Amino acid sequence: MPANILLPALPDPEALSEAVLFAFDDRAFPFRAYAEVRLSNSRASSIVVPAGPPGSHDELAVCYGCNLKIGDVFHMWYMGNSGPRTNWAGHERKVWRMSYATSRDGFHWEKPVLGLVEFNGSKKNNIVEFPAMDEHICANAILHDPEETDPARRFKMIFEGVTPDPEIRKRLGSNVYWGAAFSSDGLRWTLSPKNPLGHSLEMSGLIKHRGMYYLNGQQPSWPHSKVMARALCTFVSADFDHWSPISALGMNRAGDQTGPSTSANVNHEKEVHLGAAMSNRGNVILGIYGMWNGHPSRDRRLVCMDLGLAVSHDAIHFHEPIPDFPFLSAREMPGSLIGISPGLVQGQGMINHEDRTLYWFSNWRSVESQGVFVVSWPRDRFGWLQAFRSENLAGCLNREARPPHRVITCPIQITHGTAHVFLNVDGLGEHTHLQVRLVDEGFRPVPGCEDPVAIMENGLRVPVRWKGASALEKKHGRVRLDIQFEGIRPEDAKLYAAYVSHAGNDAKA
Repeated sequence: MPANILLPALPDPEALSEAVLFAFDDRAFPFRAYAEVRLSNSRASSIVVPAGPPGSHDELAVCYGCNLKIGDVFHMWYMGNSGPRTNWAGHERKVWRMSYATSRDGFHWEKPVLGLVEFNGSKKNNIVEFPAMDEHICANAILHDPEETDPARRFKMIFEGVTPDPEIRKRLGSNVYWGAAFSSDGLRWTLSPKNPLGHSLEMSGLIKHRGMYYLNGQQPSWPHSKVMARALCTFVSADFDHWSPISALGMNRAGDQTGPSTSANVNHEKEVHLGAAMSNRGNVILGIYGMWNGHPSRDRRLVCMDLGLAVSHDAIHFHEPIPDFPFLSAREMPGSLIGISPGLVQGQGMINHEDRTLYWFSNWRSVESQGVFVVSWPRDRFGWLQAFRSENLAGCLNREARPPHRVITCPIQITHGTAHVFLNVDGLGEHTHLQVRLVDEGFRPVPGCEDPVAIMENGLRVPVRWKGASALEKKHGRVRLDIQFEGIRPEDAKLYAAYVSHAGNDAKA
């Protein structure tokens, strides 16, 4: 019988078929002793969607878009950029076209000939049909909503546009706006009659979470602070037509929170660029955000942008496992322009495929030969908990008297059915293993499960079975996983995640 799994300590807990407890999430692992969070500092492995030839609609290709996996097919919506150079760095062009690519593995992509939009006298291209094509459209976030009863709204999009319409400019006080569009196939789009929905939002994150839609992007933080700096702001909707009239502040990196601030204080702060591209894992939401690192000179050419990792449990408020950690580093990016700092831009969509986790992004400031990059990790292995030694710990000559390297999870509750526990772990061997105890919410041994389980095996999904309980049930009540790093070299072990799932050993999260 499938289980319903609750994490009662998290905001507004909801029953899940699987809960993912990432080791770097301090809500999932709030109790830690002599164990620290570490994150992977990754760099691009390769360009998987290259820019087109000179004169094509995507002679510059930028991941201002989205990646989805539907069934066995990966879908990518990216922005093709062409025409005269328009900005101070010379790396952006006047004309933007929403473009489409597909893949079977996330690494090898094709640009299908869609035959929908004429460009330079031909429809032999991969341009998506979008009614506002004549406007300046440079960012979008797309959601596939299989629960939608109207087939024409199965694909949902929020986009940023720049309009010449004087009525819209008068109403918003700006020619920059954000709006919605709908599609049955993701290729032919219809604009929402509710547009424009708001002004000045450059987005990268859009998900459906517990029946509500959440959109985040960058706004000047003026509604929330005196500081003129980009911040992660979130809008919420129940139906994709009516959105919250004002945004919630999700994360602000700017140091000066109280002022006095003036318009001269721009481009030198730490800011959040484009909000956070979101990956919804049910009980936790991962966000990849743009780390806008300003320069004291306030020269925008010297602003460097890495990508950072943030975590949310309500799709509104985000925090970093390690503050200011460059999760994806812009340093020495291929194709970076000489004399201008590199700047990465995130796309929506971190996807688990077989035994890998994949993520796509672009170098915003690049030469024409660039495109969309992919980076990958072993499945869910981009952050971990690892034991560390301290002088006080090493000073205990009697090993039995040394405090343990130990972590304990938040409470876990099975409302019905049975659930199995798995660990994503590496570094175990002859001198290193884990011991896993099952304790109740009050940290007392669960009857029948007093003996710890020794985990000696490395793997992405190693089963944990106690003598008194091969699976968790409702009768166990609220329980916690109590994990100790053991052996001569406990610091060799890396605990990436724990999974509580009704699925069997071979199931994928």
